[in-house]
Amino acid sequence: MRFKSIIAAALIGTTLFTSTGCKDDFSDTNTDPSVINKGDIRFLFTNGLQNFEPQGYLTWFYNGANTSKWVQSYASTGSNGDMFNVMVAAGGQGEMTVNVLKSAREVSYLLDNMDPAEAAKYQYIKHMFSPILVYLGMFDTDMYGDMPYTEAVMARYTNPMLLTPKYDTVEDLYTIWYDQLVEAVNVLSNPVTVNGTQITQTALGAQDFVYGGNAAKWAKFANSLKLKLAVRLLHQNKAKALAIAKEAAANPAGLMTTLNDDFIYNKGSQDYHFGDDVDAYMGAPSKQLVDLMINSRDPRVRFFYQKNDFNSKVVQAFFDTNKDLPSYIAANVESEVVNGKKVFKAWKGAGEPWVRYYGIPVEVMASQKGEYKDYFDSNLWKISMGGKEKTYTPYAYFNREMVQGMKDYTFPDAPNVSVTQDIVDQPWYGMFYSSAEVNLYLAELKLIGADLPGTAADYFRNGVELSVRAYDKLANLNKIPYYHSVYDANEKSIKLVDGEVETLLANPAYQLTGNKAADLEKVYIQQYIHFVMVPNDQFVSVRRSGVPMVNSTILPYVRFSPTVDYVIPRRFEISAVEKSDLMYDIKMAAYARQGFSVGTNNDPVKLNTERVWQDKGAPNFGAGPNF
Repeated sequence: MRFKSIIAAALIGTTLFTSTGCKDDFSDTNTDPSVINKGDIRFLFTNGLQNFEPQGYLTWFYNGANTSKWVQSYASTGSNGDMFNVMVAAGGQGEMTVNVLKSAREVSYLLDNMDPAEAAKYQYIKHMFSPILVYLGMFDTDMYGDMPYTEAVMARYTNPMLLTPKYDTVEDLYTIWYDQLVEAVNVLSNPVTVNGTQITQTALGAQDFVYGGNAAKWAKFANSLKLKLAVRLLHQNKAKALAIAKEAAANPAGLMTTLNDDFIYNKGSQDYHFGDDVDAYMGAPSKQLVDLMINSRDPRVRFFYQKNDFNSKVVQAFFDTNKDLPSYIAANVESEVVNGKKVFKAWKGAGEPWVRYYGIPVEVMASQKGEYKDYFDSNLWKISMGGKEKTYTPYAYFNREMVQGMKDYTFPDAPNVSVTQDIVDQPWYGMFYSSAEVNLYLAELKLIGADLPGTAADYFRNGVELSVRAYDKLANLNKIPYYHSVYDANEKSIKLVDGEVETLLANPAYQLTGNKAADLEKVYIQQYIHFVMVPNDQFVSVRRSGVPMVNSTILPYVRFSPTVDYVIPRRFEISAVEKSDLMYDIKMAAYARQGFSVGTNNDPVKLNTERVWQDKGAPNFGAGPNF
């Protein structure tokens, strides 16, 4: 859907409050509450978990495709244009929480009207909703600020029906969500008793397709999620953020520390996330990011991005047609002359698979600069053989099979060779929260002053290693091209190899040295890399930290133009509100309270200066940490 954000209306009898988003299905918009039957609480939980979707296709088509360019993680394959900082559409984000809140409200209602002894059997299930609601709440408010929560989706359960829920402030919501997590951790970590008798909890088993109904894992997830909240709070209440970190680290429920703790999301054998017919356009990774990862031998470059099209067969086809290779590819090719014919001999430099990954410049209108011709002039990548013409991509690009289970892949070869494809549909596995992320937050919070039991260096090392191993695991589960097999005899699998993690961690850019400022930059760079596949979190990390930094010796923030100061938005636009909207007065008051312009036509200046609450006081893009 290529249109501006839509304001949805009532869900389960209440007016939906979000101000943004592309909505796929309005079938339940005006459902009569009287026809909704009581649901099985186990199934309601599964329904809520199925509706947990902070990374739908609109993330990759609109939201993330824009924010990743704003923070110089990706660039448009034709080069960034002079309107790259203007976001013409958004979707999904801002209305995700309500999709799960519907199920959670129904569960609470059923339990409140149930015999207490019977209701006690479902307390674990009830509190498993809390962490996913908090996760989505942070996601929605990251880019839009205040939203209804405490009164949202209550029309079905109130008399008179509550059709105009208040907007809770982000400041209040952070307190509410932290309290929810505390309560959830406490309940999920302890036996449920009624009059001194322990009550066996209703089992979910496979109906919980994340943790299999394991309450201890849900408790650990909820406890760890406090850190995601804490780092967002740092610029508004540093003392409280550090106290939250200390409490979470000391909590008996524990923190996520292993790959088995990760929140890995797979709905089933027939769920492909979204199909091959849906565009998931992100562009190509930035040159400075890929250069860092290649020079550091960071295996994640192989999982985030698809190999370019220049395998040895394609290189040979260029030789056979007397066509020059792009300069950066030619620099890594060793050839020889056999019987008067130039032939591919071996890869030079870092060798396969590293030589198949190149990023592109992020500068605006880079395609018009002669020095970047090899990155943007597609005529240089085109050859004809046997009456057939083919164009090859010389740089790496977004690895769509990491998010699309039905994406087909064509292995590159000469134009006159029958194509070989990977057309097997693969159930999708996604990672929404991980032990790697938790450890990187711990490293950040420790450096900023949190009283934590470990050292920043240990948290950092654990975070990097866990990130590499987690993405290797996802690449394996999603069966992305080149993981399990190769097509060309001169290329290698992208799977993680023994010793690679140790080599990576020996790189100075991946080590903390005790210099607080330098160490903090390295932590934020690792968050930036870890979040390549989670665009919203990558954007929020950059917005909080000012990293990548201008003049950095590790990962520099590049000026988009030497002559034009491109202002980058720090939140998404809020669409104009129709006066016929039942929520008109409440919405307009909420936006005015936050100092937000409404219907700005995506003016980057307004979206940069009119910040959401949690972003106030954070550094400018490229300026580095300001703690």
